[in-house]
Amino acid sequence: MPDAPAPRSQCPYCGVGCGLELLPPAAKGRATRRAEDGTPIWGARGDRAHPSTAGQVCVKGATVTQTLDGERLRQPLYRSSLDEPFQPVSWEQAIDRIVDQLQRTLASKGPEAIAAYGSGQFHTEDYYLAQKLFKGALGTNNFDANSRLCMSSAVAGYARSLGSDGPPCCYEDLDLCDAAFLVGTNTAECHPVLFQRLIKRRRGLLTASGPKLVVVDPRRTETARAADLHLAIRPGTDLVLLHGLAHLLLRQSSVDYEFLENATEGFFSYARLVQEWTPRRVARLCGIREKDLREAARIWARSKAVLSLWSMGVNQSVEGTATVAGLINLHLLTGQICGPGCGPFSLTGQPNAMGGREAGGLSHLLPGYRSVGDAEHRRQLEQAWGLPEGQIASSPGLSAWQQVEAMAEGRLDVWWVAATNPLVSMPNLERVRQAMRRCPLVIVSDAYAGTETAAFAHLVLPAAQWSEKEGVMTNSERRVTLCPAFRPAPGAARPDWQVFAEVGRRLGYEEQFSYGSAAEVYDEFAALTAGRLCDVSGLSHGLLREQGPQQWPHPRGAEPSSGSSRLYGDAVFPTPTGRARLIAEQPMGLAEPPDDDYPLVLTVGRYLGHWHTMTRTRQVPRLQGMHPQPLLEIHPEDARKVGLADGALACIRSRRGSLTAVASLDERIRPGLVFLPMHWGASQETPCEANALMHEQACPRSGQPELKAAAVQVLPAAETP
Repeated sequence: MPDAPAPRSQCPYCGVGCGLELLPPAAKGRATRRAEDGTPIWGARGDRAHPSTAGQVCVKGATVTQTLDGERLRQPLYRSSLDEPFQPVSWEQAIDRIVDQLQRTLASKGPEAIAAYGSGQFHTEDYYLAQKLFKGALGTNNFDANSRLCMSSAVAGYARSLGSDGPPCCYEDLDLCDAAFLVGTNTAECHPVLFQRLIKRRRGLLTASGPKLVVVDPRRTETARAADLHLAIRPGTDLVLLHGLAHLLLRQSSVDYEFLENATEGFFSYARLVQEWTPRRVARLCGIREKDLREAARIWARSKAVLSLWSMGVNQSVEGTATVAGLINLHLLTGQICGPGCGPFSLTGQPNAMGGREAGGLSHLLPGYRSVGDAEHRRQLEQAWGLPEGQIASSPGLSAWQQVEAMAEGRLDVWWVAATNPLVSMPNLERVRQAMRRCPLVIVSDAYAGTETAAFAHLVLPAAQWSEKEGVMTNSERRVTLCPAFRPAPGAARPDWQVFAEVGRRLGYEEQFSYGSAAEVYDEFAALTAGRLCDVSGLSHGLLREQGPQQWPHPRGAEPSSGSSRLYGDAVFPTPTGRARLIAEQPMGLAEPPDDDYPLVLTVGRYLGHWHTMTRTRQVPRLQGMHPQPLLEIHPEDARKVGLADGALACIRSRRGSLTAVASLDERIRPGLVFLPMHWGASQETPCEANALMHEQACPRSGQPELKAAAVQVLPAAETP
């Protein structure tokens, strides 16, 4: 009898969403595939049939199945005090404790004292039922997700400029653009499959000639090394640079006045603003040569199709939303939007951050790209969910950092953290720890044991993860992929959506939370998107299983397609006037600029072989071998000033704390800037809590913390008092 077809899925790491083909440990005529300790393991390879990535996959995706069995949580654990050891409890006991505390809190303090912090690791079904439970049944909008630290500036920027969230571009645009501007993204290490797609074009493997590549980054990363033009700007000057480019485009008459007149508003205010940003002034503030600024403007002006790509370097800033708007302004100014090969393309950080936004997974959102502040949107959800009028609160809930502040002030009785590890990824980690100590019940749902966050929990719930539960995820180009369960969950681990549903039923909402499968959950969610920008009402688990991944919008009745689609092709935008908005906003600079006491700027980021807080990647010897320890990247000139040698132990200190790391002297980073990876939390063998040094000041519009820049001092560790 022939072997069953290999399961196909989406990689659970970054937002590229590479298609994977999963290979069982044993197959006819082949030796059993085993890990180094002898455990049978599934294999993974790129799925050539996946329309987004056509078989390409990075080293993390190729080894992801090696992470599925190690260090897993297998049963619920509880302790009444952080000073006590955990004790095993049954699921019945665990749910009892959750429901009892929720009911007591609702009676004594109200729904405002309950909050949850979710994750782009969720499937859409998990995200959706979390919204129905918290924003619906419990009546609190205090559900936020780690997308707040990752993508919220992109969300706010798209909505402010174009009228709604949702990248207008698709991956095919990488193959069609004449110029690619990569701003604040080390794409080679953080989104490597997309980067290689660009590089193959430049090598002539896909077309006769590749696109011009302009990279804006203070570090000469692997991405910048491949650029035709690298603009190594000072940290905090991204918006200054973008205004300078606009100034030159206007002076060169490289402007699409017909598009501006027919499809935009706000041009004259914007044009007046950028007149101030002369090339000399911009070059001086950015710390680059004026001729390089002019060259960047020439590349944009002479290209028929300009694609911009950005990620955390733009988003994680106090002016993140303004910078996103500044980038979109350039596209609107030149009409480089809505067509093949051009437009502003946000690179999503997590595998289902897009799906989470569709499902309403931020504290100001409701499913289907709806807003909690819109009375009609609330009414639609209350009616669909069978809830009384007024059940959904009318004000945005607490964002991620606001939840921490509320705990610190004693205003939260319940904090439920699921599928994320904020005691590595949040800023100012000691403040987060102190806040968690004040919360009467901290619940952590995770697939893995021993995380930094679980060490401060009262109740730990074992979660079934990707590979062990069925659900969908949406990648950066709005492509929806069904991720099947192809192996059993370990021990008593359960899918998050099932846990949320059980709590909802126990709270008295039996009818609203009675589901027999994840497919039923998805059908309910998909129906709620009908007529919305993110319309997936024509999708279902069955269709995705039979027809493969599909891109939204995909309304009911649409034909399945493996092609690509773009938003706003008719140049009509979902704003009240139907026009896109040019946003005129002055640059703010860094929230915490360097000074005499803290003369350097610390930026944090990622290594190719690791991802986020290493709960998965630390289990793969190959990935650990690529990056065995965190290194402080520092320019030789800065190291010389303080007597720091290459390979020596350095002390890095900010206003919030200090840590040590081995110094790596490197001329590829600009003077005045130092870099640390963010992966190594307190539980690692060589801890290096980079985010403990970062401040929590955030973009006023998106609430996204400025995790890319903090003022620090660096000294040899031996000289530290």
